Amino acid sequence: MPNSSETHAESLEQRILGAARELGFVRAGIARAERAEQAAERLQSWLSAGHHGEMQYMAGGLDRAAPSSLLEPAQSVLVVALPYGSTTPLRRSATGPALTGRVARYALGEDYHRVLKAKLARLGEAIDALVGRPVERRACVDSAPLLERDFAVRAGLGFAAKSTLTILPGVGSFVLLGELLLDLPLTPTSAPATSGCGACTTCLTACPTGAFVGPHVLDARRCISYLTIELKGAMPRELRPLIGTHVFGCDICQDVCPWNRTRHAAARDEELGFRPELAEPDLVELLFLTSSGYRRLVRGTALSRVSRARLSRNAAVALGNTKSPSAEAPLARALLTHGSELTREHAAWALGALGVPLSEGRVALEQAAQGDPQLEVRDEALRSLALL
Repeated sequence: MPNSSETHAESLEQRILGAARELGFVRAGIARAERAEQAAERLQSWLSAGHHGEMQYMAGGLDRAAPSSLLEPAQSVLVVALPYGSTTPLRRSATGPALTGRVARYALGEDYHRVLKAKLARLGEAIDALVGRPVERRACVDSAPLLERDFAVRAGLGFAAKSTLTILPGVGSFVLLGELLLDLPLTPTSAPATSGCGACTTCLTACPTGAFVGPHVLDARRCISYLTIELKGAMPRELRPLIGTHVFGCDICQDVCPWNRTRHAAARDEELGFRPELAEPDLVELLFLTSSGYRRLVRGTALSRVSRARLSRNAAVALGNTKSPSAEAPLARALLTHGSELTREHAAWALGALGVPLSEGRVALEQAAQGDPQLEVRDEALRSLALL
């Protein structure tokens, strides 16, 4: 029979988890603030293989497997999951399909970093009230050097999927994870009974760019999210046709996952909001974003992670992948007049990728092949001319 202190501890834990649910978190759990040794080994193996690409921040700094590197007296890790919706409310043009791009669902509203941190701050205040004293803590979102998916599994929120995402049975994977590192001894919650993905490999085979080396191993250098967000320079030429019209992130491996077909999936948290202009962004507008237009578009959103030049680069590739004759004129203009050499290079590629007879585009390619000041742009124009 548990003694009074154990009963009190269990009651406190349940009240903490209840406070998390009241704030809109669809799941919450507790893990010990111990170093995740196996996760650290997996991370090192992943880094040694070069799968992180240009994300050098993954290779240095604090020990991501140890919560104590972020909060030395941490005893417990409270992990929470905020739903952002498995469906996207799209805005449809009354005149038919336009030259529009695709943005990952998590980025269709307010910047989730800000929303999560604000909710975690309120959760921390609720814990102070429950404990009866200020509890030393640190709030973390995915920008913090912490292996949050591993701690989510250890806290019993779900299981590690072959897609490398965390799947919450009955909820799916369209969730944002957040953590509170607490100087508070709490009993961990238990793991779910499900065994995971089983024999299913749908996510692995559905990836257009073949980014999965195997189950649970993602080569970020081939991932559409990495290519459209993290990569600062030119996209690998062989991957450009496979990116489709994605301009910021990708949801394909989640879209095809059977676990995301649950009828009980939580709706998008209201505090995340929704910006219709991001659901189907106009690719021509993205291609020619002005400085002020860029600031208006990305202000307060996760899109602020990418520069104006990279958004224009992404738009150029997406326009080439539309195979639409109406993309020729804006791509030709971008090739001859755009201030970003990165955008001009990808506009030259896109004209060749359109696969339609070119007139204005051919003239632009010929002029760029002879007169663009950047070698990369001239070479790309020559390649496209050879295709024509």
